[in-house]
Amino acid sequence: MTLFERLTKQAQENPQRLVLPESTEPRTLKAAEQIISQKIAKVIFLGNKEAILAKAEELGLSHIAEAEFHNPDDIEFTEKYAELFCELRKKKGVTLQDARYTVKNPLYLGCLLIKAGEADAMVAGALSPTSSVLRAAFQVLKTKPGISVVSGAFIMLLPEDVPFGENHMLVFADCAVVPDPSVEELAQIAIATAKTTKDIAGLDPVVAMLSFSTHGSASHPMVDKVREATELAHKLDPSLKIDGELQTDAAIVPSVAALKAPDSTVAGHANTLIFPSLETGNIAYKLVQRLAGAGAVGPILQGLAAPVNDLSRGATVEDIVNTIIVTCNQAIGDKKN
Repeated sequence: MTLFERLTKQAQENPQRLVLPESTEPRTLKAAEQIISQKIAKVIFLGNKEAILAKAEELGLSHIAEAEFHNPDDIEFTEKYAELFCELRKKKGVTLQDARYTVKNPLYLGCLLIKAGEADAMVAGALSPTSSVLRAAFQVLKTKPGISVVSGAFIMLLPEDVPFGENHMLVFADCAVVPDPSVEELAQIAIATAKTTKDIAGLDPVVAMLSFSTHGSASHPMVDKVREATELAHKLDPSLKIDGELQTDAAIVPSVAALKAPDSTVAGHANTLIFPSLETGNIAYKLVQRLAGAGAVGPILQGLAAPVNDLSRGATVEDIVNTIIVTCNQAIGDKKN
């Protein structure tokens, strides 16, 4: 069973309430048609129902009418969410009148539905810039307890002839959000990524904190940061199987690990690689994707109090379907934990 076959089955067995705020965008509607027809999620559209259904009919989509619809311009519906947003942001000087204007924005209304317990997750970004999606999520949902940073992971689907990873998978982070994480942020990224490895990749996380040094083979403040982050992550979650600092070959190649880190239970067996900076993570995932012909699933946003994932504005229908499936499984994992 492939990764997405397994994730699809899990989502169908426990359908989540998924908000799609970009409700008349053609790729989003086509993706929603697949999600609804395959009973992967309970879709909630934000927008004018008549306009959404008219667009669906134009595209030849027959299952969109089975979704739930809410109009951000329906003041009677949105008033309680305006009051909720006002309460959440009153220390920032937000008035009820300000909040009534804000909830007309489907990105904010979607997050408020999740905050109110009336939805489980949201996927957006086919029309909206990443900054807008994240701003709404930060202001309404915030981050998980003990986590102050949002990061982005990729699940790398490796060709069968590549002898690394587990079940032909490696999880990389942070490859999308935090340019230069502090010690505390790097530790939190490790903990959040371990959860992604478990909930989405379906693996027991074995976490390597990467550097250009292995167990003191080099001395530099950048190495110190990784070593300190490893120690902090272990304190924050003593059950986490984690080691660092490790060079990449020591992390994933057993023969190299035997020479460089013979006492490590992680070295040579890591399935979750935490990079010391955004540039290293981003460069690494794109190199592996292009040179090894690996698939790259993500970025999967992690650390938010509830699952919200951002799409590329160039996303295909398949990209959107896959992102929805991943997001639903994040919600399932959150409930289990």
